Amino acid sequence: MKTTRVAVHAFDSITKAGLTSYLQSRPEITVVDRAELTERDVLVVQVDRMTQAVVTELKRQAAEMPVPTVLLAGELQEHEVITAVECRVVAVLPRTQASGDRLVETLQSVASGRGAMPPDLLGQLLDNVRRLQRDVLSPRGLGSAGLTAREVDILRLIADGRDTAEIAEELCYSERTVKSVIYSMTSRLNLRNRPHAVAYALRAGVI
Repeated sequence: MKTTRVAVHAFDSITKAGLTSYLQSRPEITVVDRAELTERDVLVVQVDRMTQAVVTELKRQAAEMPVPTVLLAGELQEHEVITAVECRVVAVLPRTQASGDRLVETLQSVASGRGAMPPDLLGQLLDNVRRLQRDVLSPRGLGSAGLTAREVDILRLIADGRDTAEIAEELCYSERTVKSVIYSMTSRLNLRNRPHAVAYALRAGVI
């Protein structure tokens, strides 16, 4: 039987010990240290509330370990949903609904590339995304991935293997304009280089 590799993080030692002990008792789960996580594994984080200290820790973990995160939360307010998603949280499980079987099912689902949100939180997330699109992105000519139509056109051509001169000729831009657009995009979205930008666009589903 294939098992799901999981690391546990909690903000108090007793909760972490209890959660770790339970998951170790399940044959579907292999508990590992956080330092052993890979992109195919899952991090489960238990919090009572999304305090500033919790947010800071989640952001640090997201930066250091690019793994999907399951948030086992006591409370999660509407405005905190987007913050959680920004910290690579792909599934939220309220503690009041967190039976052992439900937690294991959620961990397995996330390991398979799926997310999980309670219906009320999913509705809040979609409302926040719609407001972001309407109030912030659309007035600036940006799509939901934070890319302009011109940037998407350039990324499609980069993905096709075109160099700067070929992109400029295809789109009737100067080479300087193409380089400027790429520099602006990678700087704005904290992308390392052209391949990273293409990968970002592919994950966002825009190319």
